[in-house]
Amino acid sequence: MEQNHENCPCMETCPLNRAMALIGGKWKMQILCALSNNGALRYNRLKRSLDGVSNTVLASALRELERDGLVVRREYLEVPVRVEYDVTEHGAALLPILDALGDWSQSVG
Repeated sequence: MEQNHENCPCMETCPLNRAMALIGGKWKMQILCALSNNGALRYNRLKRSLDGVSNTVLASALRELERDGLVVRREYLEVPVRVEYDVTEHGAALLPILDALGDWSQSVG
C-alpha cells in the first residue's frame, strides 16, 4: 500500500516542523524561559542563569531567536554600551504552548 506523504507532520513544509526548528536545540527553550521568568537580561546575567552554555552557543542561539522574532536585542548607548535581551510578544505567545507541552509530557510518563 502506497502512503500519501502530503500531510505527513514530519515533512519540511509542515508548520509543526517549522515550529520545532524555531525552538529546537538544547538552549533555545531554556533561553526563552529564563527571559520570561526574569524579564530583560544582560548577556552575562543570562549566561549565568543557563548552567553549562558556552559563549559561542549562547550568542548563536540568541541571534537565531532574534532573527526569528522570538527575542529582541536592545542596545543602550551608554558608556559602556548596555545590551539587554527580552522575549518579544511573538515569543511570549509561545510560552503557554510550551507550558501545555510540558504538562502533556508529564501525563505520558
